[in-house]
Amino acid sequence: QVQLVESGGGLVQPGGSLRLSCAASVNIFNIYTMRWYRQAPGKQRELVATISSGGSTNYADSVKGRFTISRENAKNTVYLLMNSLKLEDTAVYYCNAGLNVGDIYVSKYWGQGTQVTVSS
Repeated sequence: QVQLVESGGGLVQPGGSLRLSCAASVNIFNIYTMRWYRQAPGKQRELVATISSGGSTNYADSVKGRFTISRENAKNTVYLLMNSLKLEDTAVYYCNAGLNVGDIYVSKYWGQGTQVTVSS
């Protein structure tokens, strides 16, 4: 069983920055795709950023140019650097690990989530 533990959330003013971390209990990055999702109150969970086992990245249009996903294999940790934060970035952010099976993404593990609140 793989455990994912997020950290780094908090309260930040608009225009500020935060870096979220997701620590995996074992080294899975050479096999699993890692994703960050978020869920705002009353809204569906949405995909924010992806980093594949090969290291390629992808972002939601709403965060492109502001957020950066990266990983540090030696620490079994994935990061989400969030710059130029907006009020609408307020949400619970979740780390996810999954597998790409052909064109289908199969989600396997979730973290518990970390709250990000953007407010003046």
